[in-house]
Amino acid sequence: MLPLQFIRNNKDKIILKLSKRNFKNIKIIEHIISLDETCRKIQVELDKELSNANNINKQIGKLFKENKRLEVEELKEKSLKIKSITKKLQNELKKNKDQLLNLRTQVPNVPDEKVPTGISENDNEEVYKNDKIASLDKDALPHWELAEKNKIIDFELGNKITGAGFPVYIGKGAKLQRALINYLLDKNISAGYKEYQVPHVVNEDSGFATGQLPDKEGQMYHIKNENLYLIPTAEVPLTNLYRNKLINHDELPISMTGYTPCFRREAGSYGSDVRGLNRLHQFDKVEIVRIEKPENSSKALEEMINHVKNILNELELPFRILKLCGGDLGFASSITFDFEIYSTAQKKWLEISSVSNFKDFQSERLKLRYKNNNGEKKLLHTLNGSSLALPRLMAGLIENNQVSGAIKIPKKLIPYTGFDKI
Repeated sequence: MLPLQFIRNNKDKIILKLSKRNFKNIKIIEHIISLDETCRKIQVELDKELSNANNINKQIGKLFKENKRLEVEELKEKSLKIKSITKKLQNELKKNKDQLLNLRTQVPNVPDEKVPTGISENDNEEVYKNDKIASLDKDALPHWELAEKNKIIDFELGNKITGAGFPVYIGKGAKLQRALINYLLDKNISAGYKEYQVPHVVNEDSGFATGQLPDKEGQMYHIKNENLYLIPTAEVPLTNLYRNKLINHDELPISMTGYTPCFRREAGSYGSDVRGLNRLHQFDKVEIVRIEKPENSSKALEEMINHVKNILNELELPFRILKLCGGDLGFASSITFDFEIYSTAQKKWLEISSVSNFKDFQSERLKLRYKNNNGEKKLLHTLNGSSLALPRLMAGLIENNQVSGAIKIPKKLIPYTGFDKI
């Protein structure tokens, strides 16, 4: 959520930058500024009346000691009138503040200067591509057929137990999945990220703080009786560990990692793009989250990108990195880089990671600040990235490593799997 002071001082700049996102409801910025001015005027009136009430109460106390009953009664009547005015102003202020908050939640983050202009994924900018695309036999199989042939993933069994999008991993498939999780966590920990095990359900405040609510409400599984949500990513609980926190500058930066299952409804997803592991309702993911001083967040983003890049190189996978254009940028993100691996069997690119800098957009909702060297309280910057999402990583691994009669395991994973092929 954009800070109010930033909106007040940068109206024209915000409108210009939001046009890069193709954000159409520009008038909402003027409405926010107008409503903010109204709230501040009401607050001034309210403060004045509260001050008057306080002075009258002091006078009443003094007159009561002097036994001046008549003057006391007159002031009490005046006090009652002020209380009536005060209550009216408080109700009016709350109504306007609620409306102001509602409007602010509808405005996405402003894109970073480096974000390219564009309206869809077709306008994303490729910033890196390695040359590890393997040549497979003409009869190479997509991962869902490989999984069935080698009995490592059963999609029909998952459909029987729950429904489409909930696969069952079996034998070496389950071992490979677990090996990937352990390998990714170890890589993150060795890079300085502290591991956390966090809840897989969050409350409404947590969803709001990281920007999932109300923007992505339709994509989340909602537990109605308790008003809780299954997490769409570990980013939500990890970042919320620092909700309503004031951090000393010497505690920064904060780097966290965690493995969780993730749950997404993915309503309206049909066709070949959802076959096999391409799009699931439940999937495993290892996440990295960083909390940084504003002046360090751009460097932190670069470090996160290089970290994911190193992992994919170690796994010997063909991949590319895309800088998302304004029209494809997530609601809360200021700048995002997507990692895609190439599925040689499916002949297409599969997204497996997004690394994003939210700057102070989440921190404003989180009320996450730090004290700088001068003792001033400043908003922090938050960043997160998939390191990595497992379904498409698994798909790419088994598709790109199929040889005659077997699936090779990358060298880096063999100590974790205990076998070198399936």
